Amino acid sequence: MGIPREGDKIQIHSYKHNGFIHRIWEESTVLKGSQHCIIGGNDRTVVTESDGRTWITREPAICYFHARHWFNIIGMLREDGVYYYCNISSPFVFDDEALKYIDYDLDVKVFPDMTYTILDEDEYEQHSKQMNYPEVIDLILKKNLETLLRWIRQKKGPFAPEFIDQWYEQYLTYVK
Repeated sequence: MGIPREGDKIQIHSYKHNGFIHRIWEESTVLKGSQHCIIGGNDRTVVTESDGRTWITREPAICYFHARHWFNIIGMLREDGVYYYCNISSPFVFDDEALKYIDYDLDVKVFPDMTYTILDEDEYEQHSKQMNYPEVIDLILKKNLETLLRWIRQKKGPFAPEFIDQWYEQYLTYVK
């Protein structure tokens, strides 16, 4: 697994458990790249869905991916504060093509006041049956959901005060 360098422009590919592509983010700027963690930034990037539809993100976002945790975190900077969208997912891998992960349906939306909502539990149950998620994956995902919720409550990692703002300042140094 390669490591992208700070300032590199990369794609982000999200897959489903069955190996099919779920979503592609056309361009993110690498703000930090290591074997364990990649932090990226983007703004108004093209996103392509599995059915070919495209849309453009509406606000700047800082994306946090970890090689040991089964979740990733997107902090979106809006006028009324930072909103987070968290995907329960496989740890990332990076190759010459893109940063890649498997999206496991469960999501957590976090509001600026740090309240949160767990989303797509019905989709998780449906896909778990359709794609035969192994029991060990189910256990790992549920354990990592609890870890993610603990990070939110403790304001740890990307949820720490100023984390998103500091990385956004770094991102702005690459925007010309």
